[in-house]
Amino acid sequence: MSLILQTDKITKAYRSKLAVNQVSIHVERGQVYGLIGRNGAGKTTLLKMIANLASPTSGSFEVYGANGETKAQMRSKIGVLIEDPGLFQNLNAFQNMKAKAIASGIKNDQYLYDLLAFVGLAGVGNKSVKNFSLGMRQRLGIALAMVNAPELLLLDEPINGLDPQGIAEVRGLIHRLCKERGISIIISSHILEELSKVADRYGIIHNGVLLDEATNEELLARCQPRLFLRTSDIAATQTILRGMGINNFNAFPDHLEILERSNEGGAISMALAQQGIQTLEMRTEGNSLEDYYFRLTGGAGHV
Repeated sequence: MSLILQTDKITKAYRSKLAVNQVSIHVERGQVYGLIGRNGAGKTTLLKMIANLASPTSGSFEVYGANGETKAQMRSKIGVLIEDPGLFQNLNAFQNMKAKAIASGIKNDQYLYDLLAFVGLAGVGNKSVKNFSLGMRQRLGIALAMVNAPELLLLDEPINGLDPQGIAEVRGLIHRLCKERGISIIISSHILEELSKVADRYGIIHNGVLLDEATNEELLARCQPRLFLRTSDIAATQTILRGMGINNFNAFPDHLEILERSNEGGAISMALAQQGIQTLEMRTEGNSLEDYYFRLTGGAGHV
């Protein structure tokens, strides 16, 4: 696949605080890129710079059109839903779409009706937006972001505050945007379980710094269950593990991470005891995206 976006050490400082610190991400065309991070990690600031709503303090980014369009030509092909959708509360869904279309120089009303149908709002009629559920507002916000027929869509916490039905509706919509319309999407979220259901590639950002970038397959490999083992003799433990046919492990000065047969902790502990080696600590870890994220960022604080 080809890149649609890459940033090069992009940085944003507010006085002495680095909200985004030399972040380099790579977004491939036709994929969903999940930007993972706690609230305040720098996700929104990064998206605002890509959307040209904020200027980088240093660094840069490039957006590549499918037909060779330049970054300047691609600016009008980026759809944005950052923070509040900015809806006219007393207008209905179509009137909100019409207002955005007029501002964008689009005169095709049927195109707007088609977009509303695509996001599941074809039957709302003259109902004012102020009477919409939060999920309906988010879907209308996504429809508004699609008015300019974007190649790249930026969605900042689109499922935040939604009930389970609203989350499922937005998740399904993201899948359809990518698979049916070929739109590349960057979606930021701190809800890791939901993000893992839609993303093809991830960037993990913490305190403004990109800690890791990986495909879904690479991240799954890193999240495989592992057995943490600390013993009274690490060197001898490795010899015993190899004697048991366990060779896939990482050795550290004070512990081992066993990457295979992680469900055989009892047998391993017994084999060590038979050789006079004491098991000081043993636990299974690393079987979810959340586990990996917490290890990477230093703990399970409020995400």
